Amino acid sequence: MGLLEWAIQAALVLGLLVALPMALRLERALSALRQDREAMASSMKAFAEATREADGAILRLRAAADSIGRSIGGQTVAAKTLSDDLRFLTERAEGLADRLDNVIRAVRGAPPAQSGTLNPMPAAAPPAPEPADALRPRAEQDLLQALIRKRAP
Repeated sequence: MGLLEWAIQAALVLGLLVALPMALRLERALSALRQDREAMASSMKAFAEATREADGAILRLRAAADSIGRSIGGQTVAAKTLSDDLRFLTERAEGLADRLDNVIRAVRGAPPAQSGTLNPMPAAAPPAPEPADALRPRAEQDLLQALIRKRAP
């Protein structure tokens, strides 16, 4: 073995000594990468499961929203019907109140009020006898008598 061979072998040993720490560092990095890959795979599985649960929750929310929308729609229709009924009854009651006010004013000798407004009756007017009107309903006559008695001093 000549000097050249010893020099080549020494260079190889020196190269191996320099490469050994690098190889160890590379091996540690690769094992850390494998562990991270496993953690990443388990994270992906958990994410996929969470996505499926979110999809199910969204479907349930849509069904609940549709149900509530139908319920509110039905309540809106019922409220509209009641509103129309109340409007009709209010208009009819205003007309009847105007007629009753005019009848009472006629009985007391006061001028009739304008349609749509109820003016307070004068308190000092003496009650006049009730006109006998055969066309007036009995309930209206009873109400008129009760009002006349109530106003009489």
